[in-house]
Amino acid sequence: MLRIHFTGDDLARVRMATKPDVLWETILSFHRLRERRRALMFGEWRSETRARLNGETSLLAALVPTRGYFPDFLTPPEGSLGLDSGLEVIRATSPARLYTELGLVAAGRAPAPELTGRLAALAEGRPEPLVRLVSVLRSYHRAAIEPYWPQIQARVEADRAVRGRALLDGGAGELLDSLPPVLRWRAPVLEADYPVDRDLHLDGRGLLLQPSFFCRGNPVVYRDPSLPPVLVYAAEHTPDPAFGDAGGPSLGRLVGHTRSAVLQAIRYGCTTSELARRAGVSLASASQHAAVLRDAGLVLTLRHGNAVLHTLTPLGAALLRGGAPAEAAG
Repeated sequence: MLRIHFTGDDLARVRMATKPDVLWETILSFHRLRERRRALMFGEWRSETRARLNGETSLLAALVPTRGYFPDFLTPPEGSLGLDSGLEVIRATSPARLYTELGLVAAGRAPAPELTGRLAALAEGRPEPLVRLVSVLRSYHRAAIEPYWPQIQARVEADRAVRGRALLDGGAGELLDSLPPVLRWRAPVLEADYPVDRDLHLDGRGLLLQPSFFCRGNPVVYRDPSLPPVLVYAAEHTPDPAFGDAGGPSLGRLVGHTRSAVLQAIRYGCTTSELARRAGVSLASASQHAAVLRDAGLVLTLRHGNAVLHTLTPLGAALLRGGAPAEAAG
């Protein structure tokens, strides 16, 4: 079990990631690529990704075991700024850190825990192996993540909207209580199902909540407690094909595929600029589609400061559910 200990200062510094972290998604997707489970959730993605991978992934396999620890240096906080920023930090990882973290990877493998082969070359800290690692990560990202980034971003933004409403309704405690069932808020401790027994004391640093498309099951934290605290957890998912919503094709036939995508993007509320990004359309097109859906009674539009916020009406929500009634409030 993982236990994350909060002080009052930590609760005041809980925050949500503004978007998916490109390196967390890249590394966690490599777990999903090699597992045999979740065929409905990731089966088509695996097939498409494997077909695009024309380079070897043995270096990644050496660094990222199928389960257990993988090096913290692979997911620096700068990954939130984009792929180039994150890879530049990886390229600059110090030899001392490489040696320590790669030693932990080797220690988790039997029967030969010593650093050998690719791990040993990286641990020496010479530029060439790090340049090779950056190249492999970039190529893998291009095959496994880049084609699906709009869908990944939409799922993470939808999760962020849900958590944001919990925060507005009840503060940080309500936010922590709204997290997936594997996470349990028992103030002042957030407990999580975890492969090892561990306590993480935030000590006033706060916590970044990072929803992830490719994180499944247990959440993930850095092993090194001195790093900025981040909790990576699974965003809500739907069955695979193209990472679309269940029922999407039939809704697309009714209102058109673009307008269906717009309606789905508004599911948890968004501004016009967020809507354009999630649906993959221009700002003007997003505004136009939202106006049509609003005139049809499916969307409600409110002005909030300088932004325009779109939310679903009960009729719009029922249409997305395929006509099923909403659950009764408790």
